[in-house]
Amino acid sequence: MRYAYAISGALLVGGAAATLALQPPAGAQTAQNEPAAMAAAVPRPGAPLSFADLVARLQPAVVNISTKQSIKVQPQTNPFQGTPFQDFFGSGQDQSGGAPVTRQAQSLGSGFLISPDGYVVTNNHVVAPGARGATVESITVILTDRKEYKARLIGRDQASDLALLKIDGTNLPFVRFGDSTKTRVGDWIVAIGNPFGIGSTVTAGIVSALHRSTGQGGAYDRFIQTDAAINQGNSGGPMFDLNGNVIGINSQIFSQSGGNIGIGFAIPAEEAKPIIDTLMKGVSVQRGYLGVGIQPLGEDDGAALGLPKGRGELINRVEPGGPAEKAGIKTGDIVLRVNGQDVTVDQTLSYLVANVKPGGPIRLDVNRDGKPLSLNAVAGTRPSEDALAAAAGGNGDDSAVPESGGKGQNDAVMSATLGINVTELTADIRRALQLDATVNGVVIVSADPSSDAAQKGLQRGDVIVSANRQPVATAADMARIINQAKAAGREAVLLYIQRGRLQGRFISVRFNR
Repeated sequence: MRYAYAISGALLVGGAAATLALQPPAGAQTAQNEPAAMAAAVPRPGAPLSFADLVARLQPAVVNISTKQSIKVQPQTNPFQGTPFQDFFGSGQDQSGGAPVTRQAQSLGSGFLISPDGYVVTNNHVVAPGARGATVESITVILTDRKEYKARLIGRDQASDLALLKIDGTNLPFVRFGDSTKTRVGDWIVAIGNPFGIGSTVTAGIVSALHRSTGQGGAYDRFIQTDAAINQGNSGGPMFDLNGNVIGINSQIFSQSGGNIGIGFAIPAEEAKPIIDTLMKGVSVQRGYLGVGIQPLGEDDGAALGLPKGRGELINRVEPGGPAEKAGIKTGDIVLRVNGQDVTVDQTLSYLVANVKPGGPIRLDVNRDGKPLSLNAVAGTRPSEDALAAAAGGNGDDSAVPESGGKGQNDAVMSATLGINVTELTADIRRALQLDATVNGVVIVSADPSSDAAQKGLQRGDVIVSANRQPVATAADMARIINQAKAAGREAVLLYIQRGRLQGRFISVRFNR
């Protein structure tokens, strides 16, 4: 599965009849769809047989947005240069001595006017450079009456994927944000946008889910999900309720082909409006920051740690000198609550922390080695998304790792229980794997393809730094911790894995049966 940005380019009428029925005893449980209970829930007469009147009012405020971009690319060299064949294969090859070549590109998306003087809301990715080295040269907004306007970028926020534009006009059609907190699953919605650049298009559907997390993390990974057709080019377009209020901004699709399969996502108005208001003031959006690496707590993690699934997230990195380190957070801690709010799949740690103002208090309820702990932190300021996304290093070279591990009793325990063989981390192996000097542990030599370890991606050259949050340096350490887990009735062990200079990660490995 993958979540893909929709890149520039997302009446029942019933009669009433008297009936006689046995009444259930007072206080007895009844079906959710018991006829008597459903009477008030059935859509009222007058639910839309047509959306035409609604669309006629709203469509003029929805716009098409296009950008012109220039991209510097390194030209392809002639592989036959300097050979007798160079003249036969020279066409279209590098004729500029290796200098970068500037090419033109275009992007398409949607947006909507929120004021009569020309403020336009859209997605950030609609107006952002589409590739590394690209520059946005111009932004054009086209209304439904075909009038074109050059737009200025007032502000954008990469974290929420929102941007605010301005065109010069007066008495322009516009729409207002509504209250998305009143939206319910099953409500009708109408989406208007410009899919594939073919022109203004209207689709309708229902709200499929609320507060949907797509796994991207951050302060705004909570979307309205809909089955209305959302395709490439719908990005930035509005999602309306039947009162004509903007309750969402279509921004993403879930698709394996790039086309609509009935799962689209919109940024809720309750999240978007405060950001747009901030951008309109000409200031940037600031969010809370803890300075940790986070990963979800999976079912096997719960089995390894003896915790219920569905609650909490695991800390796999603590930034030196950051708010988390100052508060006493440690790698391997499980954060269960933030300021009294549960950390869940729908309400992630990243979401809760990012919505704390910088400088504000963060009370963390933590599970550390099975024991509850409360810690207090002060929120820092979240760095830019580009800074957070900066990746460091690679996997290194595993050629220095021996072809086979030890043959002792401890090695046999690891092989039989986890399906892996290890060796000690030497200076030569550390250098070859590009490991930081602070990394210690045992190095995986091989993993049985049928083992849970291999199925979860453990491979030759990975370093096991700890097991069940206890540091390991030898196969004997690993065997001891495995036996402790078995004695406690556990079915898995929680390993902290370091691969080259990439960020370390916790992986729960189930014991072989």
